[in-house]
Amino acid sequence: MFLQPASLNAAIDLLTQHQGRLLAGGTDLFPGINVVPENRPIIDISRVPELSVISTEADHIRLGAGATWSEIVAAPLPAGLEALKAAAREIGSIQIQNRGTIGGNLCNASPAADSVPPLLTLDAQVEIAAPSRRRDMPLGDFILGNRRTALAADEILSAVLIPRRQAERLTSHFVKLGARRYLVISIAMIAVALERSADGAISTARVAIGSCSAVAQRLPQIEQALIGARSVTDIAVAVTPVRLASLSPIDDVRATADYRRDAAATLIRRAVQDCFVKCGEA
Repeated sequence: MFLQPASLNAAIDLLTQHQGRLLAGGTDLFPGINVVPENRPIIDISRVPELSVISTEADHIRLGAGATWSEIVAAPLPAGLEALKAAAREIGSIQIQNRGTIGGNLCNASPAADSVPPLLTLDAQVEIAAPSRRRDMPLGDFILGNRRTALAADEILSAVLIPRRQAERLTSHFVKLGARRYLVISIAMIAVALERSADGAISTARVAIGSCSAVAQRLPQIEQALIGARSVTDIAVAVTPVRLASLSPIDDVRATADYRRDAAATLIRRAVQDCFVKCGEA
């Protein structure tokens, strides 16, 4: 059974009635069906207009869960979202970017989801819709593990909410390591968001890493060590392996755990240094 609601409320009703599988861009769903057939009804939400809206509101930037990567790249968004745009430009091919959605990427909950680190650095929340309720929760609480989220069976991820103040005052940067730049799953990816004070020192530091643990995570020890850094040399001193003890990388076909751990420190150092320079130019 294939169902195609025209509104969010209709989609919620169909999900409750049929307990089906949601389809947005389909870039994760269709390859998975080739491995494990899907017997549930398919509920195509790609034509629900309110899910694709990108807007700037009083307190936050709202990215509809159905917004595609191409739409996010093209949207006039503040500098704090430049890391997310950079990640969007490197997700798959242009065809994938035209179809894949930010909500699908988050609900798929892959440890290598490129969008998660940039969103974590901005304290993003997700908006969740259900038959008789709406709720918001931090993105860090939404993704529970590899392919696991806090989404209930009758809920739809409707939007990503980014605090406007964070998005407008921070400068961000994204670095991805893979066997090649495009059309590849990340070995590791880093997102950084910084603010520098009038004297040039780092006053706010947000650093997040993906593909080096079951869930992408912020790195508070690194963030704290970066406060007050005034040069790329200070940054190099602050980013040390001992401050990456929370990482738990695995061996897989793309890289060994040891390689990921070693690469993480180098990538973080480069990403923070590049973002530091961008801050000075802003």
